[in-house]
Amino acid sequence: MSSERGNFGTRLGVILATAGGAVGLGNVWRFPYVTGQNGGAAFILIYIGCVLVMGIPVMLCEMMIGRHAQANTARAYSIMGNGTAWKLVGLLGVLTSALILGYYSVVSGWTLQYIFSSIAGNIHGTPEYFKEYFTAFSTHPIKPIMWGALLIGMTHFVIVHGVQDGIEKASKIMMPILFVLLIILMICALSLPNAWKGVEFLLKPDFSKVTGKTFLEALGQSFFSLSIAMGCLCTYASYFKRETRLLPSALQIAAIDTMVAVLAGLIIFPAALSVGVQPDSGPSLIFITLPNVFEQAFGSMPFVEYVVSILFYLLLTIAALTSNISIHEVSTSFLSEELHLGRRNAARLVTLYAVITGGICSLSLGMWDWCSLFGMPLFDFLDWFTANCCLPVGAFFTCLFIGWYVDHKVVHDEITNWGTTNVRFVHLFVLAVKYICPLFIICVFLHQLGWI
Repeated sequence: MSSERGNFGTRLGVILATAGGAVGLGNVWRFPYVTGQNGGAAFILIYIGCVLVMGIPVMLCEMMIGRHAQANTARAYSIMGNGTAWKLVGLLGVLTSALILGYYSVVSGWTLQYIFSSIAGNIHGTPEYFKEYFTAFSTHPIKPIMWGALLIGMTHFVIVHGVQDGIEKASKIMMPILFVLLIILMICALSLPNAWKGVEFLLKPDFSKVTGKTFLEALGQSFFSLSIAMGCLCTYASYFKRETRLLPSALQIAAIDTMVAVLAGLIIFPAALSVGVQPDSGPSLIFITLPNVFEQAFGSMPFVEYVVSILFYLLLTIAALTSNISIHEVSTSFLSEELHLGRRNAARLVTLYAVITGGICSLSLGMWDWCSLFGMPLFDFLDWFTANCCLPVGAFFTCLFIGWYVDHKVVHDEITNWGTTNVRFVHLFVLAVKYICPLFIICVFLHQLGWI
């Protein structure tokens, strides 16, 4: 099956593709505003600790399952679990990624609209204008659906070309561009008057602002930022070659993911604080607050403001596209192998589903406001349900699966590449996934539900 499915051709391809799957809008949008709400640098240090203690062990679990089975996420759990009910955990990962693809394509499409509007010079005006512009666009019956479908079409184009010629090649192009854009925008932000205030806020710890909530928020952010329990890591790891070393790969992917988030902070905080805007405004940060920041910060330099706005939303689009590719691939791989459809036919079905579901989610924010569940528009419900229920539950049972069910010899062989790599912490890893990670995940789960 491995030869039929394809593999990543190079180690660089492994790292860039998998890191690209983890890097998404959450790095550029959620990380900065959560950092802003929780005291800056102190939060970042706690976040890095959470990545090391919980994020990387759970990443290793998923990567281990995917590479060992060399199959789609649902079948991988079935193979490693000897056909038992553990397959349901894999199926949950596939379902979660499919639900996320439905609403995430809408947000991703918004970034394309903002590129187009930036080029046309329409992202320009008063703070009230930016809010009215976003509200009018996001509730429009046609435009968001059109842009979302276009982005899904771009995703489809990559997916149908396979693992090496599609996902890996696209990642080798997009990830370097993403870093170049981050650096250019960071330089522009740091050149602003009083930009040092933002740098100090981001890099100087203030532990007086740390509370128990800060730790829970850091745990939650590490959980979502690394794309844990979406099936993406497991699916991509199924394309790893046997000689790929899992621990170094996980460390490098987590490092790239964190670096993107911090660089995004070095763009947003200096720019925002230079004009006295607090970068803790929640999800509206990138579509309402930041256009206002760019307007105020670079208003005296219209050309610079024009270029910065275009480059920033191009950055967001690339981040959205890399994560859409990984989410799309989870369902494509599943349908291709379980229904024997072949990659192209499976990709067509997933793309059609994404366009239809994305359209309904978009309309639920506007003219189809009756399309809701539990008092929330379908868009908001899918966001809430996947983030607060599906991801924690999937990660929790993945830890139990590796920690308590799978033979520890298999775990040892996978982590050490069958004894060819000296990894001394295997017993510590097993201890973490048996006890520490499940406890942390329960805390994240209860916190997201508002129970602690």
